[in-house]
Amino acid sequence: MVAQRPNKRRRLSPSAKSLQTSPSTLVDSSDAPGVDDYFTNASRWNLEQAYEARPRKTKKKDRDNTRLPIKTAEGRIEQLVVPDIKEEEEDSWLDSEDEKETKPIEVQLEDPKISAKQQILDAKEELARVASLINEDPEEHVGGFKTLAAIANSSNITVKRLGLATQLTVYKDVIPGYRIRPMGDSDMTEKVSRDVRKLRAFEQGLVGSYQIYVRDLARHAKSSRGDTSEAIASLATVAISCACTLLLAVPHFNFRGDLIKILVTKLSGKRIDRDFGKCRETIETLFRDDENGTPSLDAATILTKMIKARNYRIDDSVLNIFLHLRLLSEFSSKGSQYHIDKPTREDVPKGKKPKFKKEFRTKKQRKQVKELKAVTKEFKEADAIVSHEERDRMQAETLKLVFVTYFRILKARVPSLMGAVLEGLAKYAHLINQDFFGDLLEALKDLTTRSNNDNDDDDLDDQSTPDETTPVSMRNATRESLLCIITAFALLEGQDAHKAAAILHLDLSFFTTHLYRSLYSLALDPDLELSARTLRLPDPHSSAHAPLSTLAVPAKSKINYQTTPALLLRALTSILLPPLAARSVPPVRIAAFSKQLMASSLHMPEKSAMAIMGLLGQVVKIHGRKIGGMWNTEERKGDGEFDALRGEVEGSNPFASTVWEGELLRLHYATGVRDGLGVVERGLEVGV
Repeated sequence: MVAQRPNKRRRLSPSAKSLQTSPSTLVDSSDAPGVDDYFTNASRWNLEQAYEARPRKTKKKDRDNTRLPIKTAEGRIEQLVVPDIKEEEEDSWLDSEDEKETKPIEVQLEDPKISAKQQILDAKEELARVASLINEDPEEHVGGFKTLAAIANSSNITVKRLGLATQLTVYKDVIPGYRIRPMGDSDMTEKVSRDVRKLRAFEQGLVGSYQIYVRDLARHAKSSRGDTSEAIASLATVAISCACTLLLAVPHFNFRGDLIKILVTKLSGKRIDRDFGKCRETIETLFRDDENGTPSLDAATILTKMIKARNYRIDDSVLNIFLHLRLLSEFSSKGSQYHIDKPTREDVPKGKKPKFKKEFRTKKQRKQVKELKAVTKEFKEADAIVSHEERDRMQAETLKLVFVTYFRILKARVPSLMGAVLEGLAKYAHLINQDFFGDLLEALKDLTTRSNNDNDDDDLDDQSTPDETTPVSMRNATRESLLCIITAFALLEGQDAHKAAAILHLDLSFFTTHLYRSLYSLALDPDLELSARTLRLPDPHSSAHAPLSTLAVPAKSKINYQTTPALLLRALTSILLPPLAARSVPPVRIAAFSKQLMASSLHMPEKSAMAIMGLLGQVVKIHGRKIGGMWNTEERKGDGEFDALRGEVEGSNPFASTVWEGELLRLHYATGVRDGLGVVERGLEVGV
């Protein structure tokens, strides 16, 4: 083993031996030879001139900066400044470690805090500068998306709102008109041109930044739940507004489902405010303007899942969103909650196909036509034009989801949603197939019977003692029964008449009888002309136990804001004046309803009586000859007595009576009622 050589050390002080041998010029200088000459010459030295002639060290700052300028992520061109490095002196290593440890540590003082107003001004300038750079050349400034996101993550609520709004504007302008697909491993290794590589990098950067932005919107939108401050609530409002605007502006782009979830989450809450209404209107607009069918299917799927997860504890206006679907006017097939009927050969129009003379083309022309078709097909795919078959398939799936939701609510008997379901079924009547039609009729009959029983129970509750407390019901059984009748006849109108009569053997006399029995009770209802939104006070005698919070609060709307007389007129028109067979209504039914309506109009308010007179005027124009004898005491077409309280239409014997109520209506205080009666009497004279 080789021995290590000891490290050499430089001697700094002279040894004692050298001090003894070397002559000193300060001590005993008179004894050394030539000392006098040395002092004589030293007096002539110019020491200041020699010090001035020494070379001086140049500073580092005087050196030229040879580095090239760089381009930052924001697009600015800056000169790179090299930090100055102080050179240590040659003998700096001689300092001991103790001296280094005793050097004071430089503490950097924090910058003074910027005021909130100054932060907002600086954020505005920076957001405007970055947004303008992105709009000028998005592919060159992809990093600007991250800069905007970083500014939006500020602790200042106002800066956050400005950041979200700025990102919304930028993404609306930058997002392309197609959906960006994720890149696979093969795409990453594929050799492409420089322009394609640049475009792919921009697309992936855009999708990544956009996904982060959508997540931030969802997080801020959820922050409004519970008791929060006004600043956080305003931030949630901005986030919901941005989500609504993006969904309508770019419904074709990525993460559409995440935007829909933000809106549906707001609709699932109990609090109904401006944000709730904005979300509902946004989905309605999406349904109306959707030409593709895919966004509507996604929204309907998420809505259906939310309604089921909430156990149908939602506002009825959420269910009315389905009434704005575009398939109501475009879809031609019929369906149910299980399947959609495909068009059969019988539905296809018969007849010979027109023959076209085949045009003669050369081989070169046929080749050109084939290439032209291929190019046209590629253009259609690039423009994202969906075929009619694909759109019909999407609309069929959406229709099944709507019917599934309606039928589940009917089976669950949710009181607050019955009106919305019945109104929806009446709108979708022309799209319901015959298999689903029978099940719906049975459900409507059951619901009508339950509504009648509920009315009887309410009458018994009014006669109960004041000590008995009953909860305030938010269900209007009278409106529901009228809606069941309207829906049943609307379903029949939507079916093919000869097929429905031959296959289903439909009999809607149950609904006709129920309406006939309900006319007197409806006429005596004091709240007949009050809509669901009318403010009212509870009866102090019947509901004195009601909490004070229910006072002067509008009743919850069921389907729409139509009054009970409007629903009554719709039901009577469906029974007495059906659109498909107005002249095939039995005369006994016309006479019985006419007698009951004349008697009921004596007790109705002015507007309701005028509406009944207008309906009777239309009935008389068509069936004047059939019922004209009831206005003349000398003409009789029946024997026996008229029973006004008989529950059956045919058993009341209406032709054995006369319409004496007309003489009293001539003295009615309302001019409109007297004029309506005159129209009825003139129609009878023309009919006879």
